Amino acid sequence: MIILFAPSEGKRLGGDSPRLSSASLLFPALYEKRFEVILAYEKVVQEGDYEHLKELFGIKDEKEFERYKTPFDHAPTMKAIERYDGVAYDYLAYINLEASQQAYIDHNVILFSNLFGPIGAGDFIPDYKLKQGSAIGSMAPEKFYKKYFTDSLDEWIGDQEVLDLRAGFYDKFYTSKNVPMTLKFLKEGKVVSHWAKAYRGLVLRAVAKNNIQSLEDFARLKIDGLTFCEAVKTDKKNEIIYTIE
Repeated sequence: MIILFAPSEGKRLGGDSPRLSSASLLFPALYEKRFEVILAYEKVVQEGDYEHLKELFGIKDEKEFERYKTPFDHAPTMKAIERYDGVAYDYLAYINLEASQQAYIDHNVILFSNLFGPIGAGDFIPDYKLKQGSAIGSMAPEKFYKKYFTDSLDEWIGDQEVLDLRAGFYDKFYTSKNVPMTLKFLKEGKVVSHWAKAYRGLVLRAVAKNNIQSLEDFARLKIDGLTFCEAVKTDKKNEIIYTIE
């Protein structure tokens, strides 16, 4: 089973692994295509235009810009699943999982970086900042990666079942040819939006801790804080709806 997961705009500083290279990421044969995006990003960053950087980074304080100006060929890397730092990742609490559970995530989870595109959770990336949905110059990363990486993702996933824990925006990067299972969270009858990130993190944690290998096993999984409400399955949709306790 493959799990699709969203990134976080927040990142942890540092890293003690080698600099970014084709060996760092999923699909090394496509690294030259990724490098087109990286070069476009670094060009905008190094030019240092305040208005462009404000839009690119989604931050207003010029002092914060300096953090992201280190060229990637001089920047340390760390595992992507540890680099991201946000609500979903706080609730996943990857570093507190057992080694076998971490290995499950490293092997089964694909993250969709706004800059690097589809990467393995265990891939190594540098610190960076790119606001969701931002163009890099004239380039829209989500359209670029969907165009050039969909075939490789389809081949890599093959006939494996897919659990899609991403926010809807990341469909723009990739739409699985295998109808994925998606989740919806309700509280007092209303769909939860922002805090759905927390519950996606909890779900991924429970999946890893229980070594879930199929959607059938997942559907039977008891998840703390969530109560099964309904399953909706059609030719084009496979969704489980939970209520938040």
